[in-house]
Amino acid sequence: MNKAFLYELLNTGSVSGNEAEIEKKIYDYMQDKADKVTVDEMGNVTAIVNPEADFKVLLAGHADEIGLMVSAVGSDGSLMVTKIGGIYPTVFPGHKVRIYTKNGVIYGAVANSRDIAKNAEIKASDLRIDIGAKDREDALRYVELGDTVTVDTDVRELLNGLITGRALDDRLGAFIVMEALAEAKKRGAAVGCYAAATTGEETSGNGGYFAASRVRPNIAIAVDVTWTSDNCGISEAQTGDIAIGKGPVLCNNPSIHKKLNGHLRAAAKKLGMEVQTEAASGHTGTDGDTMHQTGVGVPFALVSIPLRYMHNPAEVGSLKDVQDCIDLLTEFLVGCTADMDLKPF
Repeated sequence: MNKAFLYELLNTGSVSGNEAEIEKKIYDYMQDKADKVTVDEMGNVTAIVNPEADFKVLLAGHADEIGLMVSAVGSDGSLMVTKIGGIYPTVFPGHKVRIYTKNGVIYGAVANSRDIAKNAEIKASDLRIDIGAKDREDALRYVELGDTVTVDTDVRELLNGLITGRALDDRLGAFIVMEALAEAKKRGAAVGCYAAATTGEETSGNGGYFAASRVRPNIAIAVDVTWTSDNCGISEAQTGDIAIGKGPVLCNNPSIHKKLNGHLRAAAKKLGMEVQTEAASGHTGTDGDTMHQTGVGVPFALVSIPLRYMHNPAEVGSLKDVQDCIDLLTEFLVGCTADMDLKPF
């Protein structure tokens, strides 16, 4: 695992609609690790091994993150914002932020006070960002409507191989699919292997739809994060008993292909790897939902990384889980054959 590159991705801003910087980094990184690397009009970067193969497996992890977008500028020069994706507005007051402008990053402080701190119902439209501007005219010299905003955070290593940072959802997934593809190439995978770092998953799912529509895979695997039931997580009654550091999570869901899950479990067994299981009804809330509905329909599975405090400035994940996901997907790709039986009977 290239931790330095993972941490570089985690420190790069990529609010939905503004993913070009991080996608270019992934594009450059994969040049000597795949047979071919492409970028489409939506900004999806897809690395490919065995592009001539008829049987195609698509792995997808989204590179975009939740955040804010500048929607107006007050007469006093403060920035007003709207939300991009499923943010918690309550985490922003009193914190430093980065505003991503066409001329680079500028910094701001989100206004806070005793009254603001008491407002449990605060909305994104209630937030005000102080960038030090004298007035509206001064602020508009530096920002424009549509500029994106993230909390100004860093990546830190915790005890026991855990890390914390912003947007582990789903930089981890984008990183994992690229590393798995590179390893599968080294190990001589025979089928067409495609790894896509997708755009727009947190808002529209359009990146996953475009990627799968272009690739036309026989099977697809979405790689994303999932809630844990440990340490202030959600109730295990909702999805199952999921914990940090106990391995990749496979999902049982009405739309997920049971035979693909079986192949993934067989790959884990071959590695002697522990995997966890979650249960979910309805949509998975991942790129799998959109990839599944492209072409004539694509059988898909979901491999998830356990994550604490999802959609917060300090998400927590495990480097062991990241490496296990890379190893599992590598083994799966190497074991795939063009004659895989995917029909239920």
